[in-house]
Amino acid sequence: MMDPTRESAPLPFITPDLPGLGGEIKSEPGHFVVEELPLYEPGGQGDHLYVRLTREGWTTRRLTRALAELFGLREVDVGCAGQKDKQARATQTVSLLLPGLDEKEAAARIEAALPVEVLSARRHGNKLRTGHLLGNRFTVLVVRPSDDALGRAEAVHAALAERGLPNYYGLQRFGVDGDNAGRGREALVKGGPRQRWLRRFLLSAFQSRLFNAWLAERIQRDWFGRLLDGDLAKKTDTGGLFLVEDAGVEAPRFEAGAITYTGPIYGTKMRWPDGLPGELERAILEAEGVTRDMLARARLEGSRRAARIQPDGLRVSPDPQGLLFEFSLPKGAYATTVLREFMKVEPALPEDDDG
Repeated sequence: MMDPTRESAPLPFITPDLPGLGGEIKSEPGHFVVEELPLYEPGGQGDHLYVRLTREGWTTRRLTRALAELFGLREVDVGCAGQKDKQARATQTVSLLLPGLDEKEAAARIEAALPVEVLSARRHGNKLRTGHLLGNRFTVLVVRPSDDALGRAEAVHAALAERGLPNYYGLQRFGVDGDNAGRGREALVKGGPRQRWLRRFLLSAFQSRLFNAWLAERIQRDWFGRLLDGDLAKKTDTGGLFLVEDAGVEAPRFEAGAITYTGPIYGTKMRWPDGLPGELERAILEAEGVTRDMLARARLEGSRRAARIQPDGLRVSPDPQGLLFEFSLPKGAYATTVLREFMKVEPALPEDDDG
């Protein structure tokens, strides 16, 4: 079994039989373009101002802190649906608790003070919260790939359409030094740090590492491409969870992409699978030396995460500098997970000094 306590344990590819195209991503922000796909549009009334903007070279956290300071707000009064990479050209929506302030005036103040382009500003009745998005659309340029990169990419593309993609958490989840998950385990076992946001962030990184370890083990056992009796499956259209009592009966829906099995985001309210899937999930947690009492003390509720996904609308085309990839992913999925399968290398992470 893969050791979940290893900070940088290599994750298996789902197309190890096909050569990678190599290359680099994120050489500059314009080579990695991400556009948030909103779950809903602002209604036009309410105390919260939904500002859709494009920025480069800033983390989402740095952006929300700067907006709070600009308008004299508490950080809790600024909302966002998800975190976006620093080394990217990112379009996303943030919400600001600004009752009474004119939308155009707010947009002008933001553009005058911050290096962003405001695309729209419209009112809504509630704060934008984490997860309030459908997904993200990506346009990524891979520079300096191998000479036969297009042929290699087409072969991997065809294989992914048949096999599906492991929904790993990306390396950026674990920090430039890769130690966020280890610090999260320490916070779980020993307590701290004092900053609530940092504690939540580190604990989440630890949960993510355990999910990756579970998914890697499932691949190594040759369980990735099939359902098992006892799996907890998710309907890909509605998100509804159900227990797989007869994997043979559900196999056609699984093969058609209508359902996928899910993996553990460990916590006190997480639903556990039965049979062999349940045994594996318990073994992963036990190997880490973590108990359910620890999860309860840390107030980790837990959830389930889809294990197998398909990039939507995936296109690969030649570019003067390399290969251009275009695709969309559901919320919570990582573009770097898609690209590593094609490149067969781990995309390098830029230094992040925003804290």
